[in-house]
Amino acid sequence: PQVLNLTTHMDSKNIMDMFEKGRVLKICAPMVRYSKLAFRSLVRKYDCDICFTPMIVAADFMRSIKARDSEFTTNKADRPLIVQFAAKDAMTLAGAASAVAPFSDGVDLNCGCPQRWAMAEGYGACLINKPELLSDMVRQVRNQVENPNYTVSIKIRIHKDLKQTVDLCQKVQAAGVSWVTVHGRTVDERHQPVHYDAIRTIKDSLSIPVIANGDVKNLRDVESTYLRTGVDGVMAARGLLANPAMFAGYEETPLECVWDWVDIALEHGTPFTCFHHHLIYMLERVSSQPERRVFNALSSTSAVIEYLQKTYGS
Repeated sequence: PQVLNLTTHMDSKNIMDMFEKGRVLKICAPMVRYSKLAFRSLVRKYDCDICFTPMIVAADFMRSIKARDSEFTTNKADRPLIVQFAAKDAMTLAGAASAVAPFSDGVDLNCGCPQRWAMAEGYGACLINKPELLSDMVRQVRNQVENPNYTVSIKIRIHKDLKQTVDLCQKVQAAGVSWVTVHGRTVDERHQPVHYDAIRTIKDSLSIPVIANGDVKNLRDVESTYLRTGVDGVMAARGLLANPAMFAGYEETPLECVWDWVDIALEHGTPFTCFHHHLIYMLERVSSQPERRVFNALSSTSAVIEYLQKTYGS
């Protein structure tokens, strides 16, 4: 895989052209440890329109070259690509955006992570209570990145009082945000049902695209989310981990996708734990519990490949 280096400017597509009336974009969510280059390459083979990187802490990214090289790898085929940052001040976010702009199509600010460490540091979901700061962050990125087609988006959770969320979204829209991704739960909700009505209200109150996130497990969920909310795109996380071919209409991971992952992971030099974890997710629905026990205990790439050949054929 080609590491970020400043000699390879890539052609930037205008992502905003992809949002067409009546078409729902299918999007791979930012997932810590999981939505890295190799996995993005896999889901792109199966009808994924846009991929996000895992969340990167902007301050660390700017502080060291080592962090930049390990956190952000991409290649020519890895487009359209949105880089997601955790940041809490406008200058840091704008600096990080400028660094990745030549190799991506947009940056996204994480305003939805409910984890305690993130909130304690001033990152993630606590930002949904700071509309002025968010608006300033959007404007700074806009001012600093020269490419006018480069997008700046935010990913949020909803407030208990939805009026607050609508107000926040209208303020960032006025500041020039390209689109908003809404995870239809509050900060305190984990597995409770998604509030589709809230997403619809937000969509109806804005003129920019809105992307829905939460509980998308198959292509039918993409369709029903669209019908219930009228959004412009649907983002999946766990659903894609369990079945990277989900957006192409497969009910569970097809064998061909499993072998595609083996090929891509080997080609990218994916570390064993990551390689193995993805397969554990992919095979969960298609294997029995005794099979899973055996598979989950394997400890080398060659053992995994041998197991797959024996159990599923090549």
